[in-house]
Amino acid sequence: MASTLITVAPTGAETAKADCPALPTTLAELVETARRCEAAGAAMIHIHIRDGEHKPTLDLGRLTDTVAAIRENTALVVQLSTGGAVTDPYEDRLRVLDAAPDSCSLTMGTVNFGDDVFMNPWPFVTQLFQLTQEREIVPEFELFDLGHVAALHRLLDKYGLPYGGRVHCDLVMGVPGGMPGTADALVAAVNALPDAVTSWSATGIGRTSLAVALAALSKGGHLRVGMEDTLTLAKGQPVTHNAELVERAATLTTLAQRPPMSPDEARDLLNVKR
Repeated sequence: MASTLITVAPTGAETAKADCPALPTTLAELVETARRCEAAGAAMIHIHIRDGEHKPTLDLGRLTDTVAAIRENTALVVQLSTGGAVTDPYEDRLRVLDAAPDSCSLTMGTVNFGDDVFMNPWPFVTQLFQLTQEREIVPEFELFDLGHVAALHRLLDKYGLPYGGRVHCDLVMGVPGGMPGTADALVAAVNALPDAVTSWSATGIGRTSLAVALAALSKGGHLRVGMEDTLTLAKGQPVTHNAELVERAATLTTLAQRPPMSPDEARDLLNVKR
């Protein structure tokens, strides 16, 4: 039976701890979250970290400690964000790879991000991609709009396949400034993906999360969920733990007869370094 990769994105860089006390921002909270989410059906974790004041940081020591702690306490595939916060400089975002994760996010272009601009100029994208090839880290190409899909064609045509030979993408949908979180937008994006793509997942931001998840499963994709992207289960019902979102995703995948895959199956899917 086919199975589904569930990635949990527990924290992000946008939500303040003061506004959402349930957000896991300390190392102990991240480890506890990772363990519960693995038990609920997650196979990969997409990590942003915070400093001692719960503010977004790309501190290399904290990143390295986080990777080590997640590996020590779970079997999850560890993916670090190279996006950080919209204010992080390019050199800090490149240094994320020094923490030696299994995988990293790689956003394929600049996008309006609410009131801000998430900057990913072409020279940065290509430098980051070549570094992942050198360091033997599997990138997950984050696509916020159809222009990013076109950029992925361009990148693969010029620089070849990523480390491991597999091409995995995540469609990030519903961000104000990016593509909408609709079934029509998802189908358009998937139909435009390069032939080299071997797997893809989708993320619906906020109230688009369920619509995107259902469309992704119908189209044969995988899922990313978590409090980075969604803070309510329904109107007036806040998420109290990331495991709730993973459990809901696991229920949907099981109903679709594509149950959650294990971390080992995720490693095979992505061909990450063992």
